Amino acid sequence: MLIGYARVSTVKQDLARQLDALAAAGIETVFSDKKSGATTDRAGLQDALRHARAGDVLVVHTLDRLGRTVRDTLNLVHDLKERGVGVRTLADPLPIDTSNPNSPMAQLAVVMLALFAEMERTYAAERASHARAVASANGRRTGRPSVIDADKLEHAALLRDKGFSMKEITAKTGLKRTTLYRHLPPRSPSPDLLTANAL
Repeated sequence: MLIGYARVSTVKQDLARQLDALAAAGIETVFSDKKSGATTDRAGLQDALRHARAGDVLVVHTLDRLGRTVRDTLNLVHDLKERGVGVRTLADPLPIDTSNPNSPMAQLAVVMLALFAEMERTYAAERASHARAVASANGRRTGRPSVIDADKLEHAALLRDKGFSMKEITAKTGLKRTTLYRHLPPRSPSPDLLTANAL
């Protein structure tokens, strides 16, 4: 029996392409997840693994749908092999079908593709880190846009300059202390300090 499994990393991503490919391959029993592959604790994957019996084949669009790291992916493929369950991919550049135990090329393809997928994730993370560093060096903010109310932040700055404590400011503005420390501009020097520096 062929058992399909599809996965995307977040609920905002679309499974349609994988599901269409599995349907085109004639697979009727399909399990899916919208969750990171960093963990095998995924409801759809666990259901697929429980459903699989000796002689069945677990079919995925690409090998990285099973896991994010070489170790996790290979462990899962090995565990399935021990149970007599094969793994087949539909769109990997190196075709994988471990349901044929006499195919050493299938085993090599599993290792190579899992390694390439992990390398690509590493390179993508490095590129993103470099882009953030360049943006930060050029004075641009990175990451998610701030959701802090600008009026509250301005009010907090005025209160601080008037001598209010952080506890009082958080009570009056509703902003958290960590938010204030992160977003408030540097404190304006007091007139006494400016006078002392001028002398």
